[in-house]
Amino acid sequence: MKRLTAALIIILMLCGSLCCCSKTGEISTGEKDASGSGSDVGKLKIVAAIFPEYDWVMNILGEKAAEAEVTMLMDSGVDLHSYQPTAGDILKISSCDIFIYTGGESDVWVEDALQEAANKEMLVVNLLEMLGDSAKEEAVEGMQHREKEEEEPEYDEHVWLSLKNAAVLVNGITETVCDADEANAEIYKANAEAYIEKLNEMDAKYEEAISAGSVKTLLFGDRFPFRYMTDDYNLEYYAAFAGCSAETEASFETITFLAQKIDELGLHTVLTIEGTDHRIAGTIVQSTQTKDQQILSLDSMQGTTLKDISAGSTYLSIMESNLEVLKEALQ
Repeated sequence: MKRLTAALIIILMLCGSLCCCSKTGEISTGEKDASGSGSDVGKLKIVAAIFPEYDWVMNILGEKAAEAEVTMLMDSGVDLHSYQPTAGDILKISSCDIFIYTGGESDVWVEDALQEAANKEMLVVNLLEMLGDSAKEEAVEGMQHREKEEEEPEYDEHVWLSLKNAAVLVNGITETVCDADEANAEIYKANAEAYIEKLNEMDAKYEEAISAGSVKTLLFGDRFPFRYMTDDYNLEYYAAFAGCSAETEASFETITFLAQKIDELGLHTVLTIEGTDHRIAGTIVQSTQTKDQQILSLDSMQGTTLKDISAGSTYLSIMESNLEVLKEALQ
């Protein structure tokens, strides 16, 4: 359906007259105009599909971000699983220099958009491809399966929720930005090095806090997009649904299994992700013996908007907030 929607948008765009995107700034690519005056001919335009990618790019650009046009596509609070590109979104991608996207099941529309891109020299960054086979989705005991099992393996799209992944991905994105704008490559490399150091420092905080915790199992009464994080720190987990599941109603068997796990392990916290109504988590709590577990939320950054960014949200600040939640859940 997403692929069909994107194809229809592209057809409408090609049939109609299109005006150029507005440009908020430019980065010199070292080209001169015909008069030799030194005016910039090319402009570095970067489109990032989701918030983490956008925030990483802004840190890589550093002081040059004020001169660039950087677009974050998903700015409506709708997560990547529900996102449908608009004609404006497709146009932004079509004319950009660098397009960064996750590359999972939710991004099937991208193939059509790239085929019709006006800029045939566009550099494309697919995060899942960058990480390889380590990105496969997994299911644990008690997790409710999708209604239709796929023959080919699914890939867990939520790669940004691992600080270790983030360091790898920032490095890869930096290489692409440097390829697109060689004149400022040293600036970008220095910015990336400083930012990756911050990611590593945050990673060390996670290591320390999780090692100090007395609980080593997380239980989610929700979708579970934090598989990479639990892998990083050797945490066990149980969840109602996989991270990319479209399910919204948990079965009696799933509720019962998770409630019994809470009783068996003596867990005092049921976790959810942001933006959900917590009904499933509440039902799980009411199905336990003590019925007194707290419900806490971790932010998967799937609905972060430019308004949130203006209010001070960054990838690192959200990961810091998530760490505080984890400390409480694992104490």
